[in-house]
Amino acid sequence: MAKVVVIGAGLSGLAFSWYLKNLRPDWELIVLEKELWPGGKAKTVYKDGFLCEAGVNGVLDNKPSTLSLAKQLGLSPLKSNDSSRKRFVVKDGRLVRMPDSGSAFLTSPLLSVKGRLRVIAEAFIPKGDLSKDESLEEFACRRLGEEAFKRLIDPMATGIYAGDPSKLSLRSCFPKIYQLEKEYGSLIRAMLKMQLAAKKKGKKGPGAGPGGTLTSFKNGMSELVSALQKELSNNLKVGCMVKEIVRDKGKWKVITKNEEIEATHVVVSCPAPQASDIFKSYLPELSELAKAIYYPPIAVVSFGINEKKLGKHLDGFGFLIPGPEKRRILGSLWDSSIFKYRAPDNYALVRTLVGGARAPMLGLLPDDQLIRIVHEELRDLMGFKPWPDFVNISRWHESIPQYNVGHAELEKRLLWITRGYKHLYIRANWIGGVSLNDCVMNSQILAEQVAKGY
Repeated sequence: MAKVVVIGAGLSGLAFSWYLKNLRPDWELIVLEKELWPGGKAKTVYKDGFLCEAGVNGVLDNKPSTLSLAKQLGLSPLKSNDSSRKRFVVKDGRLVRMPDSGSAFLTSPLLSVKGRLRVIAEAFIPKGDLSKDESLEEFACRRLGEEAFKRLIDPMATGIYAGDPSKLSLRSCFPKIYQLEKEYGSLIRAMLKMQLAAKKKGKKGPGAGPGGTLTSFKNGMSELVSALQKELSNNLKVGCMVKEIVRDKGKWKVITKNEEIEATHVVVSCPAPQASDIFKSYLPELSELAKAIYYPPIAVVSFGINEKKLGKHLDGFGFLIPGPEKRRILGSLWDSSIFKYRAPDNYALVRTLVGGARAPMLGLLPDDQLIRIVHEELRDLMGFKPWPDFVNISRWHESIPQYNVGHAELEKRLLWITRGYKHLYIRANWIGGVSLNDCVMNSQILAEQVAKGY
């Protein structure tokens, strides 16, 4: 009988384990997590009536994987409020609404007339050298112009990766955009052709926004984690750190501080730095590849404040800050405006990110300095003058894996090496996509492959 050990109980590891358990209930399954709680970056803190997401705050419903899993677990999704469609970008120290349609783009003050004309000219820009692994900055400047890069694309990199667009790989971070240029030669021509094709089928084509509706759960993303934890309660061991894995006499040995576990299959679902340590002695080449993936530190600072003191009702998703603005925060999400049940009545909850790839040391500052910086920035940008009534700080010393230029080759090399070892797999957000939807989808695919004897 097969015995599968999964190392890491983030959403990738939990989802894989749940799918495999349902596909092969006759197999022995053990899930090991070094922290005292499962879920990884999907962690919700409920305190003083405020529901604070320490990490991911939801998933888009334009991809079915996560919400399909939730439905199978008997969970009821919570859609974001209509106001969350209003997204803002900081320009010259003030909030400017990001255009979400072609007509809005033509009149948006976010770009100058020259900048808008340069974007429209994208339809006539020749296809680039697609053999090159371009940075997001290189691609955006080449196709859309420098102004559009600074005001539109740069904050997108901040919002998804907390990354540096001069280093992030377009092909790895946004593979669909890469494919659009490859197939159509132009992003604008691609959008127009897809909208026309959708119209012929009586459907709505792609727009300028991210697509889909942001969705979570009444009790936050930890509701999904708790449901998976309950299903895997007999399989999950928390507070169990894996030191290394070795192959001996045709089987794997997973070595922890207190025991050695023999396994037929090993699935590595922990962050890359931990995986690097686990691979170090027996699989040094894999160790070096995993070690090369950078995770910048991020602090998530949540402020709760009485709306009477604030003097306004927050109406929107929040704002992101382009690098050229030189602010000390990455942006803020207005969680109480995005979802119900996030704050007590008549209170607002604002969640601000500090740190990231371009200012990692800021994410490591002491609590009092973080609070002061966030308050000063929100005061300047939002008129947030009163001191908050509630504060919660969550820290990630290793936050989001950076898919920098060269990541595609690194990932290809990683997967090629693991295929040389029978029943060794890597299933984590540092390969195959960082979004929760990608993680769940890839976990399901791998579970099906493993169950079939892949």
